[in-house]
Amino acid sequence: MIETTVEAVDLRSPPTITPETPAKVAAQSLRRPTVSALPVLEDESVVGIVTESDLVALVAETDDRPATRAIMSAPVTTVSPTATIADAAETMRTNGVKHLPVVDDGVYRGLLSAHTLAPYLPRHRLEIEWRDEPLRLEATEGQELTAGD
Repeated sequence: MIETTVEAVDLRSPPTITPETPAKVAAQSLRRPTVSALPVLEDESVVGIVTESDLVALVAETDDRPATRAIMSAPVTTVSPTATIADAAETMRTNGVKHLPVVDDGVYRGLLSAHTLAPYLPRHRLEIEWRDEPLRLEATEGQELTAGD
């Protein structure tokens, strides 16, 4: 069986931001239906990623309006363009992420998402288990809260 590689997939090229980009600008970009994550670049290197979840956590936890550096997820799990689709899906699953910047020799090439991988893999291969919930919710005694609460 020939394995499809990441470089064969039609990668998304969402806008990118810098660590100094105001969170408000990031939020405005993420309002677009076609943008679900923003890679954060310094020079051509990926140093972070901002998702809708990061902005929800910002609003829920503070009234501050910091620069992207304060809300981005870092370090970033990335994938090589020569990785197989199966390996990329496993990386997403084991790291609890839905987006993988594609990096070739330290240079950002595009963004791979669970949505992009869906046509290439059976559903069970894309089930992502979150490792770290950005919203630190406290449950009352005897009550259990989940990310969907």
